[in-house]
Amino acid sequence: MDGTVRLEESWKQALSKEFDSAYMGTLKGFLQAEKQAGKQIFPKGSEYFRALDLTPLEKVSVVILGQDPYHGEGQAHGLSFSVRPGVRIPPSLVNIYKELQNDLGIPLARHGFLEHWAEQGVLLLNSVLTVERALAASHQKRGWETFTDAIIRAVNDQPRPVVFILWGSYAQKKAAFVDQSRHLVLRSAHPSPLSAHNGFFGTAPFSKANAFLEANGRPPIDWALPPL
Repeated sequence: MDGTVRLEESWKQALSKEFDSAYMGTLKGFLQAEKQAGKQIFPKGSEYFRALDLTPLEKVSVVILGQDPYHGEGQAHGLSFSVRPGVRIPPSLVNIYKELQNDLGIPLARHGFLEHWAEQGVLLLNSVLTVERALAASHQKRGWETFTDAIIRAVNDQPRPVVFILWGSYAQKKAAFVDQSRHLVLRSAHPSPLSAHNGFFGTAPFSKANAFLEANGRPPIDWALPPL
């Protein structure tokens, strides 16, 4: 997308047709024009594909699907729901931690940096991979959704069983085509404070994901985040 962008090799191969497509060229032009106009884009270019870089295609065990990157200063770094070290934990992630504690007895983490999950095979994928500073949803319908649909299809086509954790109606609609005869799809309300008490708390997605992975001969995820 720009000179600083990098992408892990397995994803580069799986998504080569997308990078050669007309919509991706249009998206690249849009991002370049935004930067030339002096607009600040989150995350930085080298982290657009951070989720893919940390979680190669053949290592994906779990997909947690978000919508847009955080648009506050210093928050977004390319992983859904995750924030950089030292940044205040966002409300939805606080609720995720509460459910994790209820589900597996894991104490609440003191930071919001989720790379430990990604490195184990949890693909923390947003539907849209960039956003303008302080302007929520500003890069929706520019092409990212088509690109991330291709990512989900690539995971769906993998021979190994994968867990898809879909919080909220947006994620559930986006991944509606996932083959449930091979993969486990866990649906619930979104962990946002607006909806967490209406069908998110008590759903035990973390223990269910690990039970499915172990039943299919795959290692469970260590959901406990190490201190920074």
